[in-house]
Amino acid sequence: MSATVLKYQGALAALTSEARRRLLERGGAESDTQVAARVQAIIARVREEGDRALFDFARQFDRVELEALEVPRARWDAALESLPSGVRAALERAARNIARAHAAQRPLAMEVETEPGVVVGRRPDPLGRVGVYAPGGRAVYPSSVLMGVVPAKVAGVGETIVCSPPGPDGLPSAGVLAAAALAGADRVFALGGAGAVAALAYGTRSVPRVDRIVGPGNAYVAAAKLQVVDAVAIDAPAGPSEILIVADGSARPEAVARELLAQAEHDPEACCVALVLGAPLAQEVRDAVERQARAAKRGDIVLSALGSRGAVLRIDSLEEAWPFVAEFAPEHLLIATATAEDDLSKVRNAGTVFVGQRASVAFGDYLTGANHVLPTAGLARAYSGLSVLDFYRWTTWQRVTPEAAAAMADDVGALADSEGLFAHADAARAWRLP
Repeated sequence: MSATVLKYQGALAALTSEARRRLLERGGAESDTQVAARVQAIIARVREEGDRALFDFARQFDRVELEALEVPRARWDAALESLPSGVRAALERAARNIARAHAAQRPLAMEVETEPGVVVGRRPDPLGRVGVYAPGGRAVYPSSVLMGVVPAKVAGVGETIVCSPPGPDGLPSAGVLAAAALAGADRVFALGGAGAVAALAYGTRSVPRVDRIVGPGNAYVAAAKLQVVDAVAIDAPAGPSEILIVADGSARPEAVARELLAQAEHDPEACCVALVLGAPLAQEVRDAVERQARAAKRGDIVLSALGSRGAVLRIDSLEEAWPFVAEFAPEHLLIATATAEDDLSKVRNAGTVFVGQRASVAFGDYLTGANHVLPTAGLARAYSGLSVLDFYRWTTWQRVTPEAAAAMADDVGALADSEGLFAHADAARAWRLP
């Protein structure tokens, strides 16, 4: 059976330079310039007009007339109470695991004596206020609310604010509201897109300014986050979902195909690649992808993603895979090999790694407790996934005894003089002992 749904197949080593470039350079769509210009105009209006612009954007983009921007707590609580019992139990289990995993990541204060009488210290301080963006429309993910709010609460953030686009009833989706209530958010606003990001970054009469914005979103949300970094910290820039799988003969072809489709159904621009050891297994995986894609419930999205950036590529040894993994720097890396535990040590540059084929990415998306807000488009080379560390800033300090001040005075003076900062030199030498 010909795997016609895939954009790329054959040997990894035989990829053309253009195909390799397209797989590796996943950011920078042709429409980026237009998106950035539209986002810039939206941000400017929010800064100038505040709430009035936000109400206008709700009419323009969400086709709804809002009575208020903020969602009363009673509406969240009602959404939580109306959840099917099985869904609520699963969300509660996810929240517990997220809290447990992130509590183990809490940083500690430290002090070190760099030389006698000189002490340098560093202390983690929770942020005062954080904004968590939750997508709406085609992509509604209550689980992403948990991934932003729960770690913030674990870190001790003073106030956590959720923004999510309003539906036809003027409210964010019931799932998002329920997750906000369950996770312990402090406030929820019916705001979406670049306007929500601008409001969180600069503040309006109704929306308080935050210290950091986290959470996934569409191209407009991503562009807006990049444009407001002069005013607020953000998590890693994010784009469409992606997965890279390394598989050997121990992997089940149907399982590899399922993992590719699970990411493909997120977005027509998702990038889904498998590096498969040997031609026979590669063909089996391609056949399985073909069968499953044709029967997928979100078939239009899946077929678009696989037809744009889907690949099942043959490798002749596992050692051939790791340089490509480092260069690709995937959001999700699944190691479906018999030596997965050992292969983990060979990995560089991945948002998160799933070790062994039973460690489905779906488990990490929802229930393991690891965070699923991850860098995409190769940015795992420099960025990490969201963690409790994103909800702190650090205060540093230095203490110097009189004897240590005297011991440092001449050397500091010499360095300051060499840089032409003579007042610095005078300030240091004043502490020489008489």
